[in-house]
Amino acid sequence: HSTMGQKILIIGAGKSATVLIQYLQQKAVENDWYIVLADGDEATAKNKWNNAPNGTALGIDIKNDLNRQNLVQKADIVVSMLPAHLHFLVAKDCLEFEKPLFTASYVDDNMRSIAAAIESKQLLFLCEMGLDPGIDHMSAMAIIDEIHEKGGKITSFKSHCGGLIAPESDNNPWHYKISWNPRNIILAGKAGAIYLEKGATVTKNYPEIFDQAPIVQLPGIGDLAYYPNRNSLSYIETYHLQGVKDFVRTTLRYPAFCIGWNAIVQLQLTDETVIDLAPNTTVQNWFEKHIQQNGLKQILEKFTQDPAIKEQLEFIGLYASTIIPSQFNSNANILQWLLEGKWKLEATDKDLVVMLHEIEYSIGDRKFKLDSSMVLTGSDAINTAMATTVGLPLAMGVCAYLKGEIKMTGLHIPIDARIYQPILKSLAEEGIVFRETLTSY
Repeated sequence: HSTMGQKILIIGAGKSATVLIQYLQQKAVENDWYIVLADGDEATAKNKWNNAPNGTALGIDIKNDLNRQNLVQKADIVVSMLPAHLHFLVAKDCLEFEKPLFTASYVDDNMRSIAAAIESKQLLFLCEMGLDPGIDHMSAMAIIDEIHEKGGKITSFKSHCGGLIAPESDNNPWHYKISWNPRNIILAGKAGAIYLEKGATVTKNYPEIFDQAPIVQLPGIGDLAYYPNRNSLSYIETYHLQGVKDFVRTTLRYPAFCIGWNAIVQLQLTDETVIDLAPNTTVQNWFEKHIQQNGLKQILEKFTQDPAIKEQLEFIGLYASTIIPSQFNSNANILQWLLEGKWKLEATDKDLVVMLHEIEYSIGDRKFKLDSSMVLTGSDAINTAMATTVGLPLAMGVCAYLKGEIKMTGLHIPIDARIYQPILKSLAEEGIVFRETLTSY
C-alpha cells in the first residue's frame, strides 16, 4: 500500500477547520501527499492555506455540480467541513466517483439512504469524527467495551460535553464566549430533549430545557451546569447499552449561562418568526415592543429582580440605542447579531473544551462508578480548543486511512475498536487525554 502522491480534498475552510488543515499540512509533507483546500470564499481558503507546501487553495461554488465533481474526481480521499446541510451534495459525488468520504457531522437520513450503495462499492464513509459527535463516541466506547469484556453490567451512562471560556479569559456576566457556529447556540434546545432516567423515558419541551439545569462537579473546574441534548435514546443501541436505567447526553455550561439563557428562552427572544421592523429601529425599541406585544412584562419583571440576570440582559445590549441593520428580520436573527458582537473571542482569549463521562456498573455484587474526563485549553482565538478537538480526530482518521491502518468499508461512526484505538492513541500523543476516577461502593 503506497501512500506516495495521494491527493486529499478538503472542502470547507471555516472556523473549525483550522487545526485539521494545519495537521494535514504537516503530515502531507512527511508522507508526500498533496492537498486541495476548497472553500466558498477563495480568500478564506488562501488565508487558511497560508502558502504551505504540498498543496493549493481555491474558491468553489459548492452548488455548481461540474466544479465540485471535477475536484472530487481528482481526489483519493475527500474531507467535508461544510455546514451539515451541504454534505450530501459531496456524499453523492463521492459515491458516484468511488471516493472515501470523511466528515465530523452527524449521520442523517440522507446519508443512511445511500449506506447500502456505499457498502456495495466497498467505500469507507466515516462520519461523526469531531468532538461531539466524535471523541465522545470513541472515549465512551473504549470504556464500555472494556467494562463488558470484564463481565460488567452498565446501569447508568451520562456523557457531558461543552465548549466554554477558559477561567483566565472569562470576563463577562454570561461566563460564555462563542467558539463555534453561533446559529447552533441560538437554536440549542429548540427541538426539546428525550432521555432515560431511572428506567423511564423523560421528555422535556423547549421552555423546560434550561430551567434549573442540574450541576456536576469537575476537579479543577468546579461547578458546571448541563442541559440534555436533543435525542439521547438512539445512542443506547449504538453504544450496546440495552437494559441501562439512566442514559443521557448533555451540553455543559457554567451555571450562570443556563440561568440567563432560561430567561432568554422564556422571553421568546429565540423566536424565528419573521417580523416587520420599521427603518432605524433601535434594539431597545424592538425589545420593548416585543415584550409589550407578547404580554411578557411580568415575566421580564420576575427575571430582572435577580441582579445577575438583569446584568446579563443589559450586557448583551437589549437596552441599547444601537440601530438594527435591516437584514435581521426575526428575534433569533437580531439576538444572534447581538451575541456575535458581545460574546466574541478576543484575539488572545483562550477557550476551554470539557468532556465528562459518568458511568455506573456492577461486576457480580460489586458496584462501581467511573468518571472519565478530558479538559483542553485553547491557545488563542484562532487555534481554539474547539477547533483542535473537532479537527484532530478527523485529520487523524484521514492519515490512518491513507496509511492503511483503517481498512473497513461501509458507512461508519467511530464506535468500532478498529477506528477508535488508533485515533485515541494519536490524540493522546497530542495531549488530548482522559483522566479516570474509579469509586467502588
